[in-house]
Parts: sequence; structure tokens; C-alpha cells
Amino acid sequence: MPSTSFIVITIILCGLVTWASRSMPFAVLKKVKMPKSWVEFLSFVPIVIMSLMWFEGLFTQHLGHFPSINYPNLFASVPTVLSAVLTKNLLVIVLVGAVSLAIIKDFIMG
Repeated sequence: MPSTSFIVITIILCGLVTWASRSMPFAVLKKVKMPKSWVEFLSFVPIVIMSLMWFEGLFTQHLGHFPSINYPNLFASVPTVLSAVLTKNLLVIVLVGAVSLAIIKDFIMG
């Protein structure tokens, strides 16, 4: 059984690796001048990532069968997308999504 100090050191090192892998691209890209076409292409990355996460939450996987629709997430996405279009504020979008999903799961779906 590993010692407590080994576990603590492992957790700290994992945290450092995670932090470095997320902050290094910003440090490197800050000093490098990228072509305008690359910057324009990379501007679509957040939209693609959010779309992927959204579609992944809308469907439930069943091995050997077609995926089924996750109706609470589908219903909660309607006010969330509406708030995204109207405000373009990430905090508002996250709050509307969380509150609408909580309301749907607790009060409507039981």
C-alpha cells in the first residue's frame, strides 16, 4: 500500500502537469505570430467544442442500438440556447442551463 506522502506527491505532480498542459499553449502562442488564416480558423474551435458537448448530452448511447434522445437535456437546451443568442454571456448561459435542467428534472420529470 502506498504511503501518504507518495499519494500527496502524486496528486501535486498530477496537478502541475495538468496546469502546465493547459497554460503552455497560451504562453507559446503569445510569443508566436500566427498567420491571419490560422487565427480565423482557430476562432471556430470554441463553437465546435461547445456543439460537441451539447450533442453528446442530447443523446444516450445504447450498445448495439440507435441512441435515444435525452429529453430533459433537450428541453433544458431550449432556454439555454435562447439565452446564448440573446446575451452571448457565458455566465448567463451556464446559469440558465443549470437552473432550467434542475427545474425540469425536479419538478416536471419528477
